[in-house]
Order: sequence, then C-alpha cells, then structure tokens
Amino acid sequence: MSSDTLKKRKSKVLRGEGAVQEMKRGRVEGDQQEIRVYSEEVELDSRDAKQDYKQFKESCDSLANLMSEIQNLKANGAKEGVEQKRMQSCILFMNLKKLNRLTHIRLKRGRDQTHEAKQRVDVLHLQLQNLLYEVLHLQKEISKCLEFKSKHEEIDLVPEEEFYKDAPPDISRPNLTKTDSHQLTLARLDWELEQRKRLAEKYKESLSSKEKIQKSIEVKKEHLSSLQPGLTAIMQASIPVQQYLSMPFEQTQKQTEVARHLPPPLYVLFVQANAYGEACVSMHFFISVSDKNLIVSINGDVDEAKALSKPQEDSQDDESDSDAEEEQEKTKRRRATTGGQLDDKRREMLKRHPLSLCIDLKCKDGSILYLYFYYLMNLNIMTVKTKVSIPTDLNTTISGGDLLKSDTLLSCLYAGDHGGETPNPANRYQFDKVSIVCFSDYVEELGHPYMWVQNLGGLQFPVGASEVVRLTGYVPCTTNRLNNLRYSDLIVLVSSEHSIIPVSSECLYLFPAKIMSRLVRWVAITYEDLCAAGYLPTICHFKCLKENPCLKLCAACLQAAVVLNPRYPEVSPLFSLSLSWKGERSGQTDDNLRAMESEVNVFKNELQGPHPGHQLLTNQISRLCVCLDVYLETEGQDDGVEGPREFPREKMCLRIVRGPNRLKPFKYNHPQGFFSHR
Repeated sequence: MSSDTLKKRKSKVLRGEGAVQEMKRGRVEGDQQEIRVYSEEVELDSRDAKQDYKQFKESCDSLANLMSEIQNLKANGAKEGVEQKRMQSCILFMNLKKLNRLTHIRLKRGRDQTHEAKQRVDVLHLQLQNLLYEVLHLQKEISKCLEFKSKHEEIDLVPEEEFYKDAPPDISRPNLTKTDSHQLTLARLDWELEQRKRLAEKYKESLSSKEKIQKSIEVKKEHLSSLQPGLTAIMQASIPVQQYLSMPFEQTQKQTEVARHLPPPLYVLFVQANAYGEACVSMHFFISVSDKNLIVSINGDVDEAKALSKPQEDSQDDESDSDAEEEQEKTKRRRATTGGQLDDKRREMLKRHPLSLCIDLKCKDGSILYLYFYYLMNLNIMTVKTKVSIPTDLNTTISGGDLLKSDTLLSCLYAGDHGGETPNPANRYQFDKVSIVCFSDYVEELGHPYMWVQNLGGLQFPVGASEVVRLTGYVPCTTNRLNNLRYSDLIVLVSSEHSIIPVSSECLYLFPAKIMSRLVRWVAITYEDLCAAGYLPTICHFKCLKENPCLKLCAACLQAAVVLNPRYPEVSPLFSLSLSWKGERSGQTDDNLRAMESEVNVFKNELQGPHPGHQLLTNQISRLCVCLDVYLETEGQDDGVEGPREFPREKMCLRIVRGPNRLKPFKYNHPQGFFSHR
C-alpha cells in the first residue's frame, strides 16, 4: 500500500469551535475521510488538576534534562542523537501547551461558576431587603395604631370606684364592664354625658338667678345715680371759690387719691417735688423757680395700678369649672418656643409700673424741660426720660442739637453719672437669668437710671466713695442744676455758628481794643474724627473724650479742637491747636502754639468772668484770637522779600521773643495795653 493511500485514510482531529465547521466541510467532500472531533473541555471533565500539575512539573524537569543533554552533545561535537532529543523536546513543548490550555479553560470555568454563585447571592440579598422593608412598614403601621389618641382621652373621667358607686346599674353594667375594658370606657363616657347634662341645667338656673340679682343691683344704681347730679352741682359751685382763694382742693384731692397707688419711690418723689414747689414761691436762683414753674402730674392707668395693689386672690375672677377646664385645655395645647419664653421673661423683668410721674420745669427764657419718671418693679430702680421745648432762635443751632438730645441731655448732671447702666447690683444676677448682656440696650425704651434719680426716689445703692446727699437737700440741688442745664451752652453755640463771639462788659478789660483775627467756622465732629486728626494725638488720650461730644473751631488759618464737657462751666473746655501757615504746625512741633494752648487751658482762671463763669468759652476763643494776632505780627519776615509786611505790627510788645525757645509775648497787661511774657 502506497504512502498516498495511507495519507487519504488517516483520520483528521479537530479541536475547539472550528470542529463543527470542519465536520460539515468533510461531509461535503464525501465520506472518503473519517472525521473525529476532539474537545479539550470534554477531556477536562475526566482529568484531575493535581495530576495535570504533577505532569506539568515532570514535563518541565524532562525538558530541562533534554536541553542539558543537547547542550552537552553539542559541546562534545557529537551529532548523533541530537535530532531525536530535539523531537522529544518538541513533544514535551506540545504537552506543556496543552496543559496550559487546560489550565486556562479550568480557570475560566471557575470564574463562570463564581459569577453564577454571586448572582444567586444578589438575588437572595434583594429578596431579604424587600422582606425587611415590608417588616419595617408593618412596624410603623403598628406603632401608629398604638399611638392613636382618641378625643375621649382628653376628658378627665371620674375614677372607676366613684363611677361604680354613683352611676346607676343601667349605665355601669358591672357584669359586662368589669371584664371588658372597651365597654367600661363607653359606660364611663355615657355617665360623663349624663353629668354634664345635669350641670348644664344647673348653669341655666344659676343664670336666671344672676339676672334677677343684676336687676336689683341696677335699681339700686339708678337710685344712687340720681344723687350724683346734686353732688356734682354742689362741687361745681365751689370751684370758683377755690380758684379765687388759690386753693384747688378738688384737683389736689384727686391727685392725692391717685398718688396712693404710686409705688414707694415715685410717691417719695411726688411728695418731695410738691413740697419743694410750695416752698420755692419766695426763693430765687439763677433761673427763678416758683410754684407755677414747677408742675407735678401723675400719668398712667389707675385701674391697672389698683389691680396691682390688691392681693392676688382678690384679683382673680371667679370662673366656673367649665371655663377653667377650657382655659387649661388651651394652655396645654399652646407650647411656646424657647426663644419666645425668653422674650416673655425679659419683658416681665423690665416691666414698668402702670403709673408714672411727670415734672415740668419752666425756665426764664420760655423753654420747658419735661421729666418723665418711671419705676421698674422687678428691678427696683427708677428711670427718667426727657423732652425739651425751647424757643425758635435756640432751636436753629446745628451743634446745639446734640446737647438737646434726650439721650445726652441729663448725662453727667453729677460727676460720673452717665445713666447707661443700672445702679442696683442685684440686677446683674437677674439679667444673667434672662440673658440680658447690657442694660444700655434698653435705655432708649425704658429711660436712663441715673444715680440722682434713685436719690430723688429715696433709693440708696452702694456708690463707692461718693458722698450720699440728704434727701431734703438733694431736691433743691438737682432742681437748680436742671434749670441751668445747657442754657448757657446753647447761647454760646448759636453765637459761634454765626461767627459772633459775645463778650460781656465785665470782661472787656481782658482784651485789647482791636482784634484782627475773627471766627470763621464752628462745626461739631465725632470722637472718631478727632482721633483721625494728625495734630491731636495728645488730647485723644483723655478718658472724658470717649463719652462726650467734641467741637472743632476754625479761625482764619488756625484750627482748634475744643472739648466741651457736659458739666461746663464747672469743667473748663480743653483746646488743641494746629496752624496752617507756611506749612503745617501743631502744639507738638511749635513751642509758641504750645504756649497759646497754655494761655487758654492753663491760665483759664482769669478768663472765668462773673460767677458762675458762663463767659469762659467765649473769653477763651477771644484770647485765642488775640494770641493769633501776636503770633503772626511778631513772626520774622525774610529780608530778601521787598514790600510791606504780610501782618503789620499793631500790638505793643516789650520783647518780641525770649529764651532759647524764642517764645512770643502772649500775656495782655491791662490797663497799660502791652503784651509781655509770663
């Protein structure tokens, strides 16, 4: 048999996915060739992985031995047996490749099985989550059913023992209700309805009896009201007699009747003010006060004050049980927030007494100062609010408007008394309970708690080392200060804003006949603007500036910052200078400007004028103008400049300059009329 015949009869082995196609193609060609399909996946089921691993190691070892033998043969130069060993090595390589394919197939099959198992686990986990969600939903529904509250639970039913004792058997039904709680509740509700029907009938009977009593009361009121016109006519007939004799008994009686309901501090102030007004008819101060110029009145709700003075039991109205139950029900339903409760506590703590005291002080220039005194019941302090009615010519002042503000009008009436904080030390602990940081936040609404206000009402609090003034002497002193309050300051400010420096006849000798410098502008500035000025670093360190307004004076090229204390003229003004002439100069860079500041700040006693010294500010401004004339006239002129002097010398000076600092003569000598050094 030839080799070609053997090749035609040799079987063909197909592997993998191409086996089916090859088989089909073999059928088309004919049945001359026998086809066998080989699948490694089918073979993999009958093979053991451990045996394959063992076979893989043996093949690797055999291949390594063959390779070493081939290398030795080639090294020895022997050609026999090399080709045979090479064929054996190829067979081992084919075996390794087969084992590798089987390993990859086995790995893929394991991954597929793992993926299928994970899918089954995910399906089971999703089913578990659905079941848990259904369980949670059912639990919520059960809790809603258990927490359901019916309207009957809000009704305060009688106890069971009392129910079985008082209720009739047809309603109580003991044989059924004692074993069934639901039937027991229904029976108790029926008994509650029966009781309420009886009470409603009693209520109607009580209303009818109440109407009868009210009718009898109205008949008696008509009888009493018939007497009122006669009594009123008698009182009206006596009014002209009271006015003619200047004895308003009726008005005084009404006011005294209302004063009984005042709190003790306001009552003390009311008595002292009335007594002082009656005693001051023949007394005279700088601005005279008489009984017509001091008016005391009581404002507020008298009925509310009467309710406060009554005991707590009497102030509560008698209400029926049904009304009390309804009120209690509303109270239970209403739940205030924490912030709302805190605001209510603050309002209650800062509550004022319904009655207040008003004192009107009339001054000689026609202005009226209204003082409204209040009493804070829970804080046990008095406060005051102010209102000023002044003439038109004084009301036009710009800078004077700050002095007439209600917030600062009474500030520092006595030294250190700004009225920003409560003088009662116990209030600090009360404020901590309701989270009140500072009482000054409520001053605009409640008023200023000045220390002198507490003394007027007889309230004494620890004030450190300050003297405690007797009450009888405190009222005249305070009234005198209130009458003189800001009047002289307003006159000066009105004149200064119109560039006029008023000098009284008593002070003319302090100044020469001719003054060249004049006042150009007078404006008000704040403390922050004062600190921002570059020429005022020293004056800004004074503590009083942080609490009081500052004024700025501009005279020709000279600028002066003037601090005017609320207690002027007891506390003299403070000047700081800056000169814009041939450069910028100030008291820190120029010794002569510092000497000018000393003339108005240090040597101020000779500028006080007549008592009580209201001319001090205008005299200081005039002295400043004179010093500016001397400064400019005695300033040396450059010899290289021809022509007349910029400021001709018109003041007579003994010496133009003196000492190493080259100080100028700023002291004016009267009646000689020349200037000299101090």
